[in-house]
Amino acid sequence: MKLSVRLAALAGSSALVLGALAGAAPATAAPAGATAAPDIPVANVKQHLTDLQSIATANGGNRGHGRPGYKASIDFVKAKLDAAGYTTTVQQFTYNGSTGYNLIADWPGGDPNQVVMAGSHLDSVSSGPGINDNGSGSAAILETALAVARSGYQPSKHLRFGWWGAEELGLVGSKYYVNNLATTERAKLKGYLNFDMIGSPNPGYFVYDDDPAIEATFKNYFAGIGVPTEIETEGDGRSDHASFKNVGIPVGGLFTGASRVKTSAQVSKWGGTATAFDRCYHSSCDTTANINDTALDRNSDAIAHAIWTLSGTSTPPTGTVFENTADVSIPDNGAAVTSSVTVSGVAGNAPAALAVGVDIVHPYRGDLVVDLVAPDGTVYNLHNRSGGSADNIQQTYTVNASSEVANGVWKLRAQDVASADVGYVNGFKLTFP
Repeated sequence: MKLSVRLAALAGSSALVLGALAGAAPATAAPAGATAAPDIPVANVKQHLTDLQSIATANGGNRGHGRPGYKASIDFVKAKLDAAGYTTTVQQFTYNGSTGYNLIADWPGGDPNQVVMAGSHLDSVSSGPGINDNGSGSAAILETALAVARSGYQPSKHLRFGWWGAEELGLVGSKYYVNNLATTERAKLKGYLNFDMIGSPNPGYFVYDDDPAIEATFKNYFAGIGVPTEIETEGDGRSDHASFKNVGIPVGGLFTGASRVKTSAQVSKWGGTATAFDRCYHSSCDTTANINDTALDRNSDAIAHAIWTLSGTSTPPTGTVFENTADVSIPDNGAAVTSSVTVSGVAGNAPAALAVGVDIVHPYRGDLVVDLVAPDGTVYNLHNRSGGSADNIQQTYTVNASSEVANGVWKLRAQDVASADVGYVNGFKLTFP
C-alpha cells in the first residue's frame, strides 16, 4: 500500500495514539514534525525469506533451537543490522541441553527512558524451515529496521528490535530476555509489538486486543487502506508478547492465522477458502511457497506505520515535499521509464541543494542508470551503473538545481541497460527547503 493512499486516513489518528502511549492527554492534531513511515518493499522482505529458506535447506531442512540452521539465521540477521549501523547484542541461554540465542538491535538515539520495541521469534519447528512461522515476522521487522536506517529516522523514543530463540518450545528466549531485565529497564519499555505469522497463505487480518493505543494504531492503519480486521484469539498468549505482557509491559501485534479454519463469514470478508489459514502450520511444507504476498506486503507496511507512529520524531519539517509513490516497471535491458511530480506554488528557481529521494527496487543496481530531468529537459545524472551486484537504490541525492525554474513537471528517469534482471520505481520525491 502506497504512502499517498494512507496519509489522509491516518493523519488524524496518529497524534491520538502517540499521546495515549505516552500517558498524555489526547492531542487534537498531528504533532509538528511528524514523519510518515515509508512503504516497505515486499520484494525485500521476500528476499529475506528466500535467504532463510536457503539457510534451512543447507542445515537439515529446519532452523530449530539447538540446530545449526538457527545459529546461521541469527548470524544472517545480525550481519544485516550491523552493516546498517545498529548496535547488536547476542544473548545466550540454555534449554534442553542446547544453546539458544536472542538477538537484540538498538537504533542509536532517542530517549533511552522511552523505548518502543518490536520483536518476533526466529526459530522454526524441527519439521520444517518455518518460513511463515516465523520467517515472515522476522523478515518484516528486519526490513523495517533497515528502512529506519535508510531513512536516517530520528525518533523521539528509542527504537529496539528483537529476534527470539526457542519460541516453539515455550517462549523460552523471550522469557529469558524479560526475566533478565532489571526492573528499571522493564519500566523503560513503553510498548512491545509482536509479529508471529503475518504471511499465511489463506490469510486473515487479526490485531491483538491488548494495549488500547497499540491496538488502535493497527486498526486505524488497516481501516485507512480498506481492509477489515478482527481481534486475534487463536494464538493469544501463545507467542512472545505474553512474556512482556506478564510483567506489565504494554503489548500489541498482528497475526494472519494458523491451523484454525477460516469461517464462511471470514471468506466473504477477506477472500480465500474455508480451510485452514495456514495448511502448512508446523509442517515441512512451510516454505517460501507458503506465503501470501499481499498479506505480507500489507502487514509489513503496517509494522512500519506502527513503529513510526508510536516512536514519534524529533526531526523538524524539512520543507515542501512533492512525491509520486505509483509503481513504474523498469523493463529488462529496455527503454527508459519515468516517474513524474508536478511542482507548483514554489517561487523562483529550485534550490542549490534540491533533495531528490529515490526508491527503486531492483536485484542488481549495477544495471541501472538513473537521472533527474528538470522541466526544461536538463538532465542531472544521479546513478550510473555503480554498486555492482548490490540490490535496490534507496537514498536521497542532492542536486544543484539553482539554474532551473522550480515550478513544472520534474521526472525521475530510470533505465536498465543490461540483461537478466527486472525491477520497478517504488517512489520518487523532491523536497524544497
